[in-house]
Amino acid sequence: MSITSPILTEVAEVNAKPSHSEELLRRSFSLFEKTKDLNAFISLERETTKCEVSGGGKLAGIPIAIKDNILVKGERATAGSKILENYVAPYDATVITRLREAGATLFGKTNLDEFGMGSSTENSFFGVVKNPLDPARVAGGSSGGSAAAVATDTVRASLGTDTGGSVRQPASFCGIYGLKPTYSRVSRYGVIAFASSLDQVGIFAKDPLDCGAVLGTIAGQCAFDQTSSAEPVPDYVAAISAQFTSGSLQGKRFGFIKFKELSPDLEALMAANRRIIESLGGETSDIEIPLLDSSLATYYILSPAEASSNLARYDGIRFGTRAAGKSLEDVYLTTRTEGFGSEVKRRIMIGNFVLSSGYYDAYYGKAQKIRTLLVNQYREAFKSVDILITPTAPSEAFKIGEKTSDPLQMYLSDVFTVPVSLAGLPALSLPLHTVNGLPIGSQYIAPHFHEAEILGIAKLIHDKIGINKPLH
Repeated sequence: MSITSPILTEVAEVNAKPSHSEELLRRSFSLFEKTKDLNAFISLERETTKCEVSGGGKLAGIPIAIKDNILVKGERATAGSKILENYVAPYDATVITRLREAGATLFGKTNLDEFGMGSSTENSFFGVVKNPLDPARVAGGSSGGSAAAVATDTVRASLGTDTGGSVRQPASFCGIYGLKPTYSRVSRYGVIAFASSLDQVGIFAKDPLDCGAVLGTIAGQCAFDQTSSAEPVPDYVAAISAQFTSGSLQGKRFGFIKFKELSPDLEALMAANRRIIESLGGETSDIEIPLLDSSLATYYILSPAEASSNLARYDGIRFGTRAAGKSLEDVYLTTRTEGFGSEVKRRIMIGNFVLSSGYYDAYYGKAQKIRTLLVNQYREAFKSVDILITPTAPSEAFKIGEKTSDPLQMYLSDVFTVPVSLAGLPALSLPLHTVNGLPIGSQYIAPHFHEAEILGIAKLIHDKIGINKPLH
């Protein structure tokens, strides 16, 4: 069986005919103009129009969009916040350096929830990203702009960041693939921090093989990031191809994580996944992860705690927006009061509270212990299965404004993705089905550093079964 993808096809054309890169760029600009009302982009790269391809490369000439919390030297990096509205990056993030070396074209910076805090991009200082499939609905968050850029075909792939589900959930809402690699697989150097033990650069694409092609480019140890792993980076395209050519899932074991209660739509989604897997020769079973019920509370203790520390640097003195004030204290207070949005302020206050004297052990310390136990429960589950499966999100994309008045309901958008982030596992949102005419994602989870296995399975399903099939 032959295997290909949109990016691999276009890279081959660019390497055979370098001027083809200009055609790709013209297409991206044309589609950007047609879809710019969706508000997916904050800015376009100033150097994009000077696209030149020489010497080939794994991503030669491919336009790629970048979430605007990833630094690109000489370009604005706003993190979706007023406080960084005019901040210009002084250096390239490691992932940007590696994309340049592979010959990719950096097309533009995409919209996001402020500092990655949100599930809908409604927390962005630059306004909400509209869903390309229904502009009355959100594109998801926090990487909603990167998801929409791929969903509209403006770019073939984009980079986002995923802290608690910020790549997988918008991928589900926009009907595309969203990969969160293993924590430490990709360097975080040059990524504006939200929660350092959770943040991870992820990838959006319309084909699993394209996710692999980009991952193989940006992954690997980085001298500037001590949390990056020394685990060797495989040839993901070759590894995915090897799984794909088997033509079946024979010998693969899939565990469906049990939840106390799922909506009828999600029950139907999981049943549809079972049918697909079994039709391709895979084995299925049910798996329990007892601490899943505690995951969301654990995440919303740990991530605000880390955020309150990371965001302390935005004081109006060193960089970013500085408000006027009669005293140093007045400058600090006014800068942070006016520069941060309401959700960022909420999480800073939660974080400071759980780290405060008298509450540290009761909240933060206990949450760290639960996280360790959760990691062990996942490790135990993977002794009996190769892949774990859950829904990606509780529903299809919700309407703009539907959840802004209830932060707790917004937080529940990440109920299926947060546990995976706490455990540092790789996961992929697959756009296999639709409900009420809108996509709803399935989340496939693998052991640490087994990204190629998920992507190979997804590619087999993608090419043999197809995607975005109605559930009912």
